[in-house]
Amino acid sequence: MGMSFLISIHVFGRATGSHELALTAVYAGGGLLGWFVALPLIHVSTRGRQPQTVLAGWTVLLGIVTIGATAGLYALQYRYFYAHWHAQFPSRIWVYQLIYTTAVALYQFAVLGLRHLLPAGLPMLLALSVVMARRSR
Repeated sequence: MGMSFLISIHVFGRATGSHELALTAVYAGGGLLGWFVALPLIHVSTRGRQPQTVLAGWTVLLGIVTIGATAGLYALQYRYFYAHWHAQFPSRIWVYQLIYTTAVALYQFAVLGLRHLLPAGLPMLLALSVVMARRSR
């Protein structure tokens, strides 16, 4: 997913400013974390199923979990940046700030971050799903 991010910003001209390395790490980490979380879920949910169900399981679960993991890492980085201006930890205001900061980060990722996964991430997801579904038989 880090490669998909780099292709998106360099080939399609979607410049991100001076945070290219940090965002590449977030996308690569999201892809790696998504793989490790999705792998057992896929094996449990597709065991003994038809080949087309296995392919659908690989495509859907790997895609959703990878996007979720990347969005989660993005939200953590977003929260880390804004934590300096938030209230102290054990307070009601802190809980509100945590909830709204996380919600804004997830929304911002949905609007601005998903487009970086599409140029190379979608073809990679489809190719990997076909290869892994064939191996699962």
